[in-house]
Amino acid sequence: MNDRVTPFWEAKKLEEMTREEWESLCDGCGRCCLHKLQNDFTEEIYYTQIVCNLFDQKTCQCTKYEERSVLVPSCVTMMPDDARNLTWMPNTCAYKLLADGRALPEWHPLITGSRDAMIEKEIAISEKVIFSEDSVPESKWQDYIIAKLE
Repeated sequence: MNDRVTPFWEAKKLEEMTREEWESLCDGCGRCCLHKLQNDFTEEIYYTQIVCNLFDQKTCQCTKYEERSVLVPSCVTMMPDDARNLTWMPNTCAYKLLADGRALPEWHPLITGSRDAMIEKEIAISEKVIFSEDSVPESKWQDYIIAKLE
């Protein structure tokens, strides 16, 4: 007999999740807070070392999370359709993984119970970010492209 309780992220569709369940999917890596550039010809997305000015590099969290969409109109409040359609979302994003029918990675905080494994696997951007968007003119962002972000 299998006594395993199916976790909500395996039992529910994205649209069926409560707000609390939905918010808990975010691993807190901060990758979506990195500014990205897109090649107009190939449509390839490049992550930069430049982060939103609301991002706290020490905690790897937004300093104004509840107000972010008002303070930064380009900030996306993730919805199920966004998880399916936003091509710039990192491949490690739980929303994107679940929208694509894939499992959460073994390091995800919902599986491990903490952010330690995510940090150990260097998924969090706290060590990769160098500049706040206020410190680099947008015309120079291409100079700060991250060579590889796994």
